[in-house]
Amino acid sequence: MPDIHEATERTIAPVPRITIQAFCETPETAAMIEGVVSDRRMQKAHVKVQMGGGAAAVEAYRHAPTPNVILIEFVGTKSRPLECLDQLAEVCDEGTKVLVVGHVNDVLLYRQFMQRGVSEYLMAPVEPVALIAAVSDLFTAPGAKPVGRTIAVYGARGGVGASTIAHNLAWTVAREHGTSTVIADLDIAFGTASLNFNQDPPQGIAEAVFAPERLDANLLDRLLSKCADNLSLLSAPATLDRTIDLTEPAFDALTDLLRAAVPCIVMDVPHRWSAWTRRVLVAADEILIVASPDLASLRNTKNLLALLQASRPNDAKARVILNGVGMPKRPEIAAAEFAKALDATIQASIPFDPALFGTAANNGQMIAEVQAGAKAAEIFSEVAAVVTGRAEVKRTRANLLEPLLARLSRKKAS
Repeated sequence: MPDIHEATERTIAPVPRITIQAFCETPETAAMIEGVVSDRRMQKAHVKVQMGGGAAAVEAYRHAPTPNVILIEFVGTKSRPLECLDQLAEVCDEGTKVLVVGHVNDVLLYRQFMQRGVSEYLMAPVEPVALIAAVSDLFTAPGAKPVGRTIAVYGARGGVGASTIAHNLAWTVAREHGTSTVIADLDIAFGTASLNFNQDPPQGIAEAVFAPERLDANLLDRLLSKCADNLSLLSAPATLDRTIDLTEPAFDALTDLLRAAVPCIVMDVPHRWSAWTRRVLVAADEILIVASPDLASLRNTKNLLALLQASRPNDAKARVILNGVGMPKRPEIAAAEFAKALDATIQASIPFDPALFGTAANNGQMIAEVQAGAKAAEIFSEVAAVVTGRAEVKRTRANLLEPLLARLSRKKAS
């Protein structure tokens, strides 16, 4: 049975375009599944929920084809789970997968379920993310490498330095964690990634977006240009020969290919509000909102956090980074006050350092390449560890006598 905490910490692949029919016995489980339907990873799936448990499932498929996945809730032995599964096996189409939500923690019963071809057994109450992970895993090929993690970086308003942070973050992940990373510049008309990495690739993201019918793994490989060890760039052309009027799913196919190709994708999302930018943000595994310590950024960040939390109920909150903190003679909202107004934690505060950031931008370098020991470079290292799930978790000691008790326990055991 999957571990709930493990499911929430790892990157879960989006569920493919499948049909799922659930047969519940309790309103709590039915409500949970109805809520899961709106999750970003379930966008392509068609889900239908009804009551009646296993008996209703058997009756439903006597004269109807079965869906890709059947989910059945059994409250206890009175629901006759084994008998229902045997009857269901007689009417199930080949390839249909069965998930069971149970209320009995019984290893023998679990084994009997597995012997009857049940794909997974989930103990009630089921966390939404655990259910999503279980469905996703049904369609992951055995031995397939994990899907890549998408990190979307977005400015609360224009000019807050979100692109600079996205580029430095991607470079830090690739360099310090040895993780193959792609920085994807989604600002087709005005993107700066190629400038910041001192690159001039002949092709880039426009070829992928404006001709999606040609996009495949081979084309993607040609569009990527290598910036450094473990780091590739999907650049923006930064030309104005055409207007950028994109459809909502414009980046879906590209994102799917990138997730299948590399472990980490940092998406530099331009500051504009459209159907496609909202879709990219909502679908990301991690979101960083970059703000400056002023009232406009505070208002916009608050609105963004509220919308994203409502659209991503089963995900952690977007992380907030304050950039350019401490500019001389500029009135600023203190980080503590900024956090209090948002009712959120500020992930990092990057100090105002125009000489360092200006030199890096003009040279086409990253901050750590210009000054390795700079405070900003240290912050990028910390943020990179957090968004990739590699930050050290300090365990608080629950009891001052814990070390002594542990030694006594080991001594007694020996």
